[in-house]
Order: sequence, then C-alpha cells, then structure tokens
Amino acid sequence: MSRQTLKAKLQLLLKEIQTQDDGSPVTNLKLDTTKTTEIENLVVELEALNPNLQPLQNAINLLNGAWQLQYSTAREIRSLASLPLGLSIGEVYQVINVASQQFFNLAQVKHPLNIISGYVKVTASFEPAIDTASLPDKRINVYFDKRYLAIDKIIGVNTPYLNPFKVVAANSPQGRVATLDITYLDETLRIGRGGDESLFILNKADNLPNLSF
Repeated sequence: MSRQTLKAKLQLLLKEIQTQDDGSPVTNLKLDTTKTTEIENLVVELEALNPNLQPLQNAINLLNGAWQLQYSTAREIRSLASLPLGLSIGEVYQVINVASQQFFNLAQVKHPLNIISGYVKVTASFEPAIDTASLPDKRINVYFDKRYLAIDKIIGVNTPYLNPFKVVAANSPQGRVATLDITYLDETLRIGRGGDESLFILNKADNLPNLSF
C-alpha cells in the first residue's frame, strides 16, 4: 500500500471515530481494542514509509507552525476528558517556533451550555537530543516552562482580567528529561511517540487563536 493511501486511510479512520463536533482529540480511552490496534497498525506502516528520515537534520522547517492534535494515547491528554465544573475539552494545538526552539501546547475548554470558555496553555523549549557519537536524528528533549490557566469569556462576555487568571511552573518529569520522537513528518501530518511510547497524531493547522509565546 502506498504512503498516500495509508495516510488517507488513517485520516478516514480518525474521522470515523470522532464522536464530537468540537475538534477535540480522540484518545484510546474511548475506543475498543480493535480500533486502537487498527490505528497503531496504520501508524507503524506509515512510520516505515516516513518521507523525511532524520527530520531534525533534513526537514526541521516542516515542524514550524501550528499543529492540531487528532489522536493520542498520552496520559496528559486522556486526563483532559475529566475536567471539573462540567467543562469539556475542545481543540488542542501545538505551536512550534523552530528558530527560537520554543513551543506551546494549547487546549481549549468550554462549558457545554456556553457559560464559560477558556484554555490551558503550557510553554516549553526544546533541543535535538544529541549524544557524543551522533548527529540530530528524530528525538527532541523537552523542557517545560509555565502553565497558564485562562477564562476568556463568561456568558459570552470577554474577561481580560481572567486571561490568564493563574500562571504556575509547569512540571517536568521527575529525574529525567522528557523526550519526543518524531517518527513521521510531511507537510500536513506529524506522528510522534513520547518517552513512555505514548502516541500523538497531529495535522497541520491553518487557523489558531492569536496567542503569542
């Protein structure tokens, strides 16, 4: 099967399993093992056909810009399914600035009755993971910085004094550096695996709320 055929099949499967109409990512928590296995198998096949091997050497500029999360098995993404106060997760983005080696993760949240809406934003820096015997390949080291909690609207009214209402240090893993392997990368699709083998599938995004680093 060709790379483009596999890619189209994966995108169709991700669309089929999306039960919400809010752009929120799907996690493996809500899927049966048949679907999660199907996704994993398609991903493995795509990773074997990665058009940009050693992306940190040969295609790092493709990382630049905004990416929308479509599917993940990561604990931190799955935890967003059980927010307090009846809030639900919406679109989740990662915005990367290659030149400054910074990125931020942005998760939009809202109440189903549109009582309040806001977001959680985590800023971080990154660098290629290089040991003394190799050049940059596909692994980046991630250093989390700050976590922003914000309410931008209450009953449709803008609330700049609550945007953000809390800024705290973002927690990095105890005793180790967080890593991410970029296992597939092209102009519109990115697949990554965390240090705990968690899976992230993201599509390049055209639109993003105007939030700076």
